[in-house]
Amino acid sequence: MEGDVVYVNFPEGLKRMMNNPKLYIKLLTKFKDGTNLSTLASAFADGDLEKTLGEAHTLKGIAANLSLTELATQCLNLELKAKAGTLDPDQMQIVKNVFDTTLSEVNRIIDDNG
Repeated sequence: MEGDVVYVNFPEGLKRMMNNPKLYIKLLTKFKDGTNLSTLASAFADGDLEKTLGEAHTLKGIAANLSLTELATQCLNLELKAKAGTLDPDQMQIVKNVFDTTLSEVNRIIDDNG
């Protein structure tokens, strides 16, 4: 990914949490501890277009609410392709890679601010 890709927009996320860093870190921790790609990946692997669409939509929403910018963008791309009737393995791989990088960034932010 390019250097200008934003995985966690901390200032925006903080603003969304009424400038309450403890709340933002708490929600990032909840994301880290409770969010994974297994349901989305399973639906995708099973060729279940509807479930893939739903899971991509859910993850997109969570990511957007926490200002996990690139993850929200890539989940939206996967969602749009699923809405169009396509399960794109390359896009799914991008979502997996971005999820992993986002998780690393979330861990760094928690460590720096926790």
